[in-house]
Amino acid sequence: MVEFNPDGSLKLPAFMAKARSENEERMRCQRCLKVRRELVSFTAPKKCLLHLTLSEALTDNRFVETIYNYFKDRASVPSKLRKIDEKHFEVEIGTDFRRCTGCLSLINEYGEFLDGNLIEEKGCCTFKVGNFDS
Repeated sequence: MVEFNPDGSLKLPAFMAKARSENEERMRCQRCLKVRRELVSFTAPKKCLLHLTLSEALTDNRFVETIYNYFKDRASVPSKLRKIDEKHFEVEIGTDFRRCTGCLSLINEYGEFLDGNLIEEKGCCTFKVGNFDS
């Protein structure tokens, strides 16, 4: 059943509202990283963008560049890291056959560094993790 707010907008289901508030709390109080995956160019050559947002509890952002450089040295995927400000970064993932797996590998490395405290948002990414049938 669809419910509406007084202003006419759709009301979020309880489980989604709870998850959103938990993620906001994690970004305020814990050492956490939010990653949003976006497909920037839908036609060849395809290009993706990872938006990285550091939580308020993370005061040292050097790990972002360190992990990225380690990834870049061994990946076949062309990529660029851009620092927006102290809490926001963008990683551009260029065209390559292994673009999606390289992207997920980088995300997993950040998650490993933060002991799994990572919030991942799919954005408009079309890659389905673990589903190679479609």
